[in-house]
Amino acid sequence: MKEGLKKIIIVIIIILCITGVIMYFIQSSKKNSKTANIEYEPQEEISEEQERQTMISLYFLNKNTRKVEPEARLIDVKELMKDPYTVIINLLIDGPKNDNHESSIPNGTMLIGASLEGDMLKINFSSEFVTNHVGGKDEENNTINCIVNTVTELTEVNSVKILINGEENLKFNDGEVEFSQNFIRSEWQEVSFLFEHSEKFTQNRNFLGTAKKIFYTI
Repeated sequence: MKEGLKKIIIVIIIILCITGVIMYFIQSSKKNSKTANIEYEPQEEISEEQERQTMISLYFLNKNTRKVEPEARLIDVKELMKDPYTVIINLLIDGPKNDNHESSIPNGTMLIGASLEGDMLKINFSSEFVTNHVGGKDEENNTINCIVNTVTELTEVNSVKILINGEENLKFNDGEVEFSQNFIRSEWQEVSFLFEHSEKFTQNRNFLGTAKKIFYTI
């Protein structure tokens, strides 16, 4: 009789243990299922306006170092495609948004027109480009470099010709820099900037390079 009772107790204990293990796995399975079924909250959708934007690079002067530096700017692709040269140069005239930068374009300067001839971009400025310039060879070269570096971000532009009120071969008032030549991109300034801001510069150039590819494939 005692032997039979012991066996019954042992069986009951085993059954309870097995039931406990089964219940544990069932509860664990439910928890995992709940975790897997948590509703995904999507990130904020990109607006139609943001989808139309691309990145361009404008060049301005650093207020402290007086060196030419790039400033990234978002712009509507449709607006840019209508007349890219006019849009970009007018943005350059409007000035920087970065507080560390300043425009090298003289106050009051207006863009009369811009046209591409081969790989040379002719830019026609109003007389204020000359008459309102602070002067000095370094500052005049900085002005030219800001313009040239900005427009040669466009792959089809390799050089720039400056006109004043439609006239060619003029010069700044002090005669230090003449407009008889076609101006090309000043790579040595970019190399100098690269050494001082290597990581930021590399990221910016790569990003702008990608943006340019997007722009010309639209």
